[in-house]
Amino acid sequence: MLNIQRSLISLGLGVASLAAVAQTFTPTPAPAGVEQRFDNRQNRQDQRIDQGTASGRLTPAESARLEGQQTRLARAESRASSDGVVSRKEAVRLEKRQDRASRNIYRQKHNARPR
Repeated sequence: MLNIQRSLISLGLGVASLAAVAQTFTPTPAPAGVEQRFDNRQNRQDQRIDQGTASGRLTPAESARLEGQQTRLARAESRASSDGVVSRKEAVRLEKRQDRASRNIYRQKHNARPR
């Protein structure tokens, strides 16, 4: 009887510790409006690429490469929000990728490559 009580107590403690561990790994949701902010920024970057193509500052190959990067960003955003919530960690990762894409657009539009 004593062994059964000890087993039940240790089982209860084990379940409680697992619940505590599971709670620490629950993703923290990002602030409201993150997805809308991401979409707005995505649209502005698409406009910058289109403007660079129209002005001749971007070659067709540069435009295609930058558009591909924007497509991959949109795909990453849809994967991040597929579970219904974008976690803070996912939002930070997406924003860093958008920062990188923005720098790439600027660099390609302002390089000295002949058009």
